[in-house]
Amino acid sequence: MSIVEYDYEPIPGLPGKLPPGETLLWQGSPARWPLARHALRVLPIAIYFALLAAWQAWGALASQHGWRAVLHAAGIPLLLGAAVLGLLGLIGWAAARATVYSITTHRVVIRHGIALPMSLNLPFTQIDSAGLRMHRDGTGDIALVLPRAQRVGYLLSWPHVRPGHYLQPQPALRALADAGRAAELLAAALLESTRRSEAPSTTPAIVRVAASAAGPASASASRPDARAPVAA
Repeated sequence: MSIVEYDYEPIPGLPGKLPPGETLLWQGSPARWPLARHALRVLPIAIYFALLAAWQAWGALASQHGWRAVLHAAGIPLLLGAAVLGLLGLIGWAAARATVYSITTHRVVIRHGIALPMSLNLPFTQIDSAGLRMHRDGTGDIALVLPRAQRVGYLLSWPHVRPGHYLQPQPALRALADAGRAAELLAAALLESTRRSEAPSTTPAIVRVAASAAGPASASASRPDARAPVAA
């Protein structure tokens, strides 16, 4: 696993040319609004400012002020909230535009960075398991569980990490419009990588796919000696 800074891409989304025998299987980028919604939490922030504006308006009404004072009291948090949400939307747009996820026959590469482009290289041999989580808007996240000896910086990799896992960060492909297809390709590549392994005790990876009429599909892939897959 490595994190590389670079200025030139011989292949868009990859910091270098693929070595002989390695093939690019899939590339994609986060959907801009879903990335802002899920990674930057724009909806809870919008609700917070809306409730703050309502509380300010109620306080002005309770004090028997005129409608102009009520509108002024509510307008300040609304304007502040609009500015914050606009800034978060701009960050989400820039982050999605600067990000390219790549799956090859040997690794997962996350190219990200708004001001300073960086590339996170994750060989299959250093991935314990992978899990897919689908959102109600049709996008999905693919989280990658790494061995305890392999760690990535949460802040350095944000927002391309699974939320809430700070001590052992899990790199993630966030807000993918075609998350199901990417997960299927990754599962097949992990299986093939396991079959290519020279370790005599290694057996094919375990792949689970589940779907429910009441909710979105979920999928996970893991090696038999790894920890449990990421919960969907």
